[in-house]
Amino acid sequence: MANVVLEFEASAGDSEPQNRPVLVIGQQNNLQQVNWNQIKGKLQPAVSKEIWQAALSALSPNPTDSCPLYLNHATVAALPSRVSRHNSPSSAHFVSRLVRTCLPGGNNRCIVMVCERSDVFASSCAISRAFPIFSRRSASSRRTEKKKVTVEFIVVGQESSSVELAELQCLSNAADGVRLAARIVDTPCNEMNTDHFLDEIKAVGAELAITPVIIRGEELKQKGFGGIYGVGKAAVHPPALAVLSHTPDGATQTIAWVGKGIVYDTGGLSMKGKTTMPGMKRDCGGAAAILGAFKATVKQGFKDNLHAVFCLAENAVGPTATRPDDIHTLYSGKTVEINNTDAEGRLVLSDGVVYASKDLSADIILDMATLTGAQGISTGKHHAAVLTNSEEWEAACVRAGRSSGDLAHPLVYCPELHFSEFTSALADMKNSVADRENAQSSCAGLFIGAHLGFDWPGVWVHVDIAYPVHVGERATGFGVALLMALFGQASDDTMLNKVSPLSVGSGAARDGTERDCKRRRLV
Repeated sequence: MANVVLEFEASAGDSEPQNRPVLVIGQQNNLQQVNWNQIKGKLQPAVSKEIWQAALSALSPNPTDSCPLYLNHATVAALPSRVSRHNSPSSAHFVSRLVRTCLPGGNNRCIVMVCERSDVFASSCAISRAFPIFSRRSASSRRTEKKKVTVEFIVVGQESSSVELAELQCLSNAADGVRLAARIVDTPCNEMNTDHFLDEIKAVGAELAITPVIIRGEELKQKGFGGIYGVGKAAVHPPALAVLSHTPDGATQTIAWVGKGIVYDTGGLSMKGKTTMPGMKRDCGGAAAILGAFKATVKQGFKDNLHAVFCLAENAVGPTATRPDDIHTLYSGKTVEINNTDAEGRLVLSDGVVYASKDLSADIILDMATLTGAQGISTGKHHAAVLTNSEEWEAACVRAGRSSGDLAHPLVYCPELHFSEFTSALADMKNSVADRENAQSSCAGLFIGAHLGFDWPGVWVHVDIAYPVHVGERATGFGVALLMALFGQASDDTMLNKVSPLSVGSGAARDGTERDCKRRRLV
């Protein structure tokens, strides 16, 4: 999969299955709407119309099913016929799974995705997740030839027109963003330390003609970034705050995406065990998703100011490592008594969101992070956990998750009941809760919000992606599609406009409070 070139085409062209293996995938009722003339060029002469129709009749998805059409060269696969209200209508997770398991091998292959127009974006992102880039298998390094997978969409339903060229470019950019995020998360820390991550940020900046702002090492300490500096100061490669800024003419609001970029998390002196530390290369998943989404979003055209803020550090053990009982002053000016060095993500993000507010004057701040192991308990392995000071944006995140395939579900937002978990006799707060059985994921997010202030007049959204960031031992690139869909209304791209849950006249736009009128112009 590492050397696969993924191409989205209006028409993949005709070819016999033995020359170009093909997978046709869709919900059974959608597959049955496909006209034989639309598909025969990819199946004949090996597969006749009668065989195609017999295969469709034989499919019995529970929740999925597949049927070989011709040896191992052609397959048709059915998605679930129905999904629950908390799943994506696109069945994105099943799309990825079927592509991984049913796509025939070969150097030149084709996927025909049959779906309604509203599911095109989510389906394309799901397909891209099946083709991770990073690999250090010796056999992979010896292969020089690139494998090609061409994806064609057959759109059925009321809006059954072909996918246009501009829409295909959006799908391609989104897929590149998903695969970039997954590659960074899959890469181990000996190849993805803070230096390397900054190189990734600079590379994206160069492609977009944006020069990043970078504050690093001792300069972080001098400027008051006690969270990022305190977490990363013991590492060989120093911590950093990096910012990519897109500031188009005519922008009417400022949006900041803040990503947790812990390139490796040992837990610090509150060290993780031998079974819980492996996989902690993935603790940069939030920053990786924001980098992939920023690249794709700006390429598609974005009307408002958009800042991507990366909080980068390695939570290492060493003579200068932060100790439990240390007290740090964060960029907010608030003091934090450290009672758990393994609760480090909230420290770096607190600096990041306050920087977005104070220095970037952001109206809307979204932070994304692999923040808590409790996220999997709260919302499971497939749904990100959302905590926000806005009921409208909470609902929008859920809708964006369904339209993008990056599912999301709300956490309890109740600082008056939960923030007392961080009470300290010596500082403004501790960094870890007193009672680990009291809404852990909500509390962790509230720690970040506390540094903005619970009376901050803007929109703040916290997205915990600890479990959706990977499936098994592979990264998913989770978060890229969610961000692109959630903020799609501010895009110049028509496809992103369609999948965005936010639009003029929505409930958020009609809210009469000063905060919701002044600060939520995106909607």
